[in-house]
Amino acid sequence: MVGRDTSADAGTPEVSTGEKGFATVAQLRIGVKLQVLHAASNEYRLAEILSIQTRKGEPYYYVHYEDFNKRLDEWVPVARIDLTKEVEWPKPEKPVAKKTGVGKLEGNTASPATPSAATPAAQKALKRGRGARDSTVGATASPLGQKAPKRARGSIGSTTAAAAPSTSGKENEDPNAAEGEAAAGDATAGANEEDGDAMEIDDDNADTKAAAAAAISGAPGSATSTPQKKKDGATATPPPSATGGSTTTSGSFSKSKEIEKLRTSGSMTQSAHEISRVRNLSAIQIGKHVVEPWYFSPYPIEFTEEETVYICEFCLSYYGSLRRFQRHRSKCTLLHPPGNEIYRDNDVSFFEIDGRRQRTWCRNLCLLSKCFLDHKTLYYDVDPFLFYCMTTRDAFGCHLIGYFSKEKESAEGYNVACILTLPQYQRTGFGKLLIAFSYELSKREGKLGSPEKPLSDLGLLSYRAYWADTIVDILLGEAPASTTTSSGAGGGGASGAKPHPATLSSGTGNPPIPTTEITIDELANMSAMTTTDVLHTLQTLNALRYYKGQHVICLTDAILAQKEKQRERQRLKGKRVLAPERLVWKPPVFTASSRTWNW
Repeated sequence: MVGRDTSADAGTPEVSTGEKGFATVAQLRIGVKLQVLHAASNEYRLAEILSIQTRKGEPYYYVHYEDFNKRLDEWVPVARIDLTKEVEWPKPEKPVAKKTGVGKLEGNTASPATPSAATPAAQKALKRGRGARDSTVGATASPLGQKAPKRARGSIGSTTAAAAPSTSGKENEDPNAAEGEAAAGDATAGANEEDGDAMEIDDDNADTKAAAAAAISGAPGSATSTPQKKKDGATATPPPSATGGSTTTSGSFSKSKEIEKLRTSGSMTQSAHEISRVRNLSAIQIGKHVVEPWYFSPYPIEFTEEETVYICEFCLSYYGSLRRFQRHRSKCTLLHPPGNEIYRDNDVSFFEIDGRRQRTWCRNLCLLSKCFLDHKTLYYDVDPFLFYCMTTRDAFGCHLIGYFSKEKESAEGYNVACILTLPQYQRTGFGKLLIAFSYELSKREGKLGSPEKPLSDLGLLSYRAYWADTIVDILLGEAPASTTTSSGAGGGGASGAKPHPATLSSGTGNPPIPTTEITIDELANMSAMTTTDVLHTLQTLNALRYYKGQHVICLTDAILAQKEKQRERQRLKGKRVLAPERLVWKPPVFTASSRTWNW
């Protein structure tokens, strides 16, 4: 039996809203806040009911714990709900104001441009004008039976614009009002894009912003001399909004607010419809690991009532029955991702899979990754993408660790479209290794790369950590001296700028002492990062300073201390690194048909 929403069943007792009181199981409905046993902490916590389903005759409630990340939402049975304490009923919804027509005013005041509001004499004059217009322009009707554009009185035969066209009718709507409505409609998408970009930094230091602008333009002390606008607002000047309206300054964001947002709101998403979709799977078993999904994934609806969904770790086929899964495993002969192995070392292997050649496998991979990526838009047509899968090897085959997808031809110069490390392999260094591999491919292509926006919360943290480590290693001379020849793929930036010396702080309050000179462009070419990402990382590290008439990169005592702690951890636990000489790969060349959607 397919789960259904039983929150509005007939016979449910009516209770008042917006207040607290005791409730029974029959009275529970969507929006009620109550105490639920949190399995991880074994404590009762306040949670809100988001959805109700009946599974095998028993009601289940999908709850969101207050002040917790969205990925911790879960389905709970009645046994985990404490009904001995008062619950908080949902507040009544506010009445929505009705929309009025464009150009119409509420109340008794009518628009003077409407024919109904005109005096009888004016209406007669209008009719005479219409008759004269019809007789004049009747011979020049629009082709294909289309209506001729309406003109105001006195404009017949003239080339001047209409003085006061009627506001009735779709073709006579005020274009400014229409643009305003479009801007209002796109406001949520623009806001989500800014949130998804998630590259805002603390606005505590004004000199950091000035340094960022001057680092791009090469003009010291000029905070508004940036020659171009950055899409993600990484420069010191506030970028225009997505709708061309009011600008959004980075001063409205802070590190503390951003951390709180990442802790409580979950991943960013561009679709409000995806936010409303609750997690539909209870658990998935892939290989020897049983993992609890984080978000909704469009697996077949019959899998929603299964306690565990079994996924083959080699072909990624999914089954709701253990017996069917075991029968499949006895027949499945695949031992690695169905692509070319382009990298192998002692620990991991990387495979390149073309979405056009292995559609079923790549679609199954997208279904699996959607369980852990809230912002991902799932497309069943995977033809325009390449998938790079990282695996670990043993005697039984190559086991999937994570992957990233990449457009075969990206107009924006992105080197990653979607990236994921499976939860059972997270916090072990594989995520940073996956990011490093994507930049290694960009170096082989001779381009500067950046991940596609918006980034998820964990993706943002991983990229920031990688960017910071890479830039600090380069400035300290610990990074390999491999560079990439950029042909403008990084979006410009510091081309032709003055050298910006990398300096080390003395820690005694004395001015920094220059040790070497390096430009923003050189940092970008050595790391294959865009100049925008380089500048943003330096801003996040608070490493930009203004000294003796020019901007310098200053590695403070805090940065050096953090680097020393990282070295100590790496000595104890080891560090996963790539060996570029083991990469056997050259940039693929595709025909026009293989780069487009197969629709």
